[in-house]
Amino acid sequence: MNTAKPLPYEGIRVVEFTHMVMGPTCGMVLADLGAEVIKVEPIGHGHEGDNTRKLLGSGAGFYPLFNRNKKSLALDLKTPEGKEAVLRLIATADIVSENFKPGTMKKLGLDYGTLSQRLPSLVYCHVKGYGDHGLLGGLPTYDDIGQAASGLAHL
Repeated sequence: MNTAKPLPYEGIRVVEFTHMVMGPTCGMVLADLGAEVIKVEPIGHGHEGDNTRKLLGSGAGFYPLFNRNKKSLALDLKTPEGKEAVLRLIATADIVSENFKPGTMKKLGLDYGTLSQRLPSLVYCHVKGYGDHGLLGGLPTYDDIGQAASGLAHL
């Protein structure tokens, strides 16, 4: 008899478009709590999966650590076939998570405004270091730089 309690996010499906630290960490926590997280990785146009797969030396464990408990799918989102496949996948999701530079998801037709028209109950997680607005809005950053700039690192 299995008496283990279900994890809190079992039954939740997340489609993730993330890279580096902040975005993959969000998905990692959701997956650790039981969500099915499907990471969509780039392929084609000079890409062969998430760039962190290729890190060497002290970075070699980066990809497996921050992407543990996730499933992975490589698609070329710039082709009609890739776009159709990812839209079918998103239609089965509860959450979409992304941390690409501003405008990338809109260019792909995968931004909140576009997806929420098709799927009004979809939760869209937009993970950015500085957000899109304000003095530093839209600037790319890494988590540690964002923490330092905000004063959080001082704590």
